[in-house]
Amino acid sequence: MKEAFLRIERFTSGLAMAGACAMMVVASALGMFQIVTRFVLEQPAEWSEILIRLSLIWMVFLGIPSAFRHGAMVSVDVLYRWSPPRLRRVLDWAVFAASLTLVLIILWWGWDYAVRGQVQSMAGLESISMFWGYLALPVGALFCILGIVGNLLDPQRHELETAQ
Repeated sequence: MKEAFLRIERFTSGLAMAGACAMMVVASALGMFQIVTRFVLEQPAEWSEILIRLSLIWMVFLGIPSAFRHGAMVSVDVLYRWSPPRLRRVLDWAVFAASLTLVLIILWWGWDYAVRGQVQSMAGLESISMFWGYLALPVGALFCILGIVGNLLDPQRHELETAQ
């Protein structure tokens, strides 16, 4: 059961990271496009600014699950290094509970904002609803939940191993 969950979690975390990388590419390409249109052609494309912002928001919320999975979000490095193995497991559960609580709050309120934002349109992109901007919060939170549980089942502490 544990291995099956971790396989699913690896797939979903990889999917989220691929989405985050794609959003970074979109933001970079639109940034270059904006520079060319604004400073070379002297005809700024107003819509590119909002799409850059939107892609950066999606990039962050799709990238956070990877940080949770690798144990890099809520860090208690010093306590973890100085603690005996039994206390380390207690710290793992405390970090799990705190992280999961935070992500569940983001999921709840993110979905609420997305639903409320359906009637709003984005400034500069009147044809696109704010729902798509706010949807990054609950989607990212769902991926984060899998990463948080995955980190509890199979802890990874890469930042502890590489710290100097």
